[in-house]
Amino acid sequence: MGKTISNKNVLNARFNVAEFEGEWLASFGRPELRGSWIVWGGSGSGKTTFMLQLAKYVSQFRKVAYNSLEQGLCLSFQVAWNRVGMADAGNNIMLIEKETLADLRLRLDKKRSPDIIIVDSLHYWQGFKLCDYVNLLQSYPDKLFVFVSHERNGEPKGSIAQYIRYNSDVKIRVEGYKAFITTRYEDKENGVGGADYTIWEEGANEYNLTKM
Repeated sequence: MGKTISNKNVLNARFNVAEFEGEWLASFGRPELRGSWIVWGGSGSGKTTFMLQLAKYVSQFRKVAYNSLEQGLCLSFQVAWNRVGMADAGNNIMLIEKETLADLRLRLDKKRSPDIIIVDSLHYWQGFKLCDYVNLLQSYPDKLFVFVSHERNGEPKGSIAQYIRYNSDVKIRVEGYKAFITTRYEDKENGVGGADYTIWEEGANEYNLTKM
């Protein structure tokens, strides 16, 4: 039987939100940094650069682990890491190279483990199933998992990615060096959340010209 919460307690509940500012506030609102988010896009869309920009920004609020399953530490990833000025994040961010789900869980069971885990991309966790996703969120309810997905026909690729999309509080599609964001933290009355985020202005402008 589920937990019963009174109407008064629902109305008076308080939540720990991240006080995003500027373009991040306009795009994301003031989110809770727990649960799951999903990001998807095609190759060459600016997805990796966006993920690193996002990782750097949220490292102001929580400790971040970037699990690079697809690339790992290589020259192109190092160039992108430097391009976003990741040195400014200091010890609040770490790169994990191709860590399995089992090993990640061992890491998260330790004291002072990362609070935000970026999984890039979930398709490289072979055999990752719906039950694994649900168990991950239930086991670590105060952590945020940001899953990166490949794209097929404008949608996250595969059934597990589709499920994560439906369940996530923030959904982000990357195309042409812009991130198109759907967030449950949108506050239309105050004009925050839901704005498109420009990853690289010059690249976005060039992409738009090719679409005209």
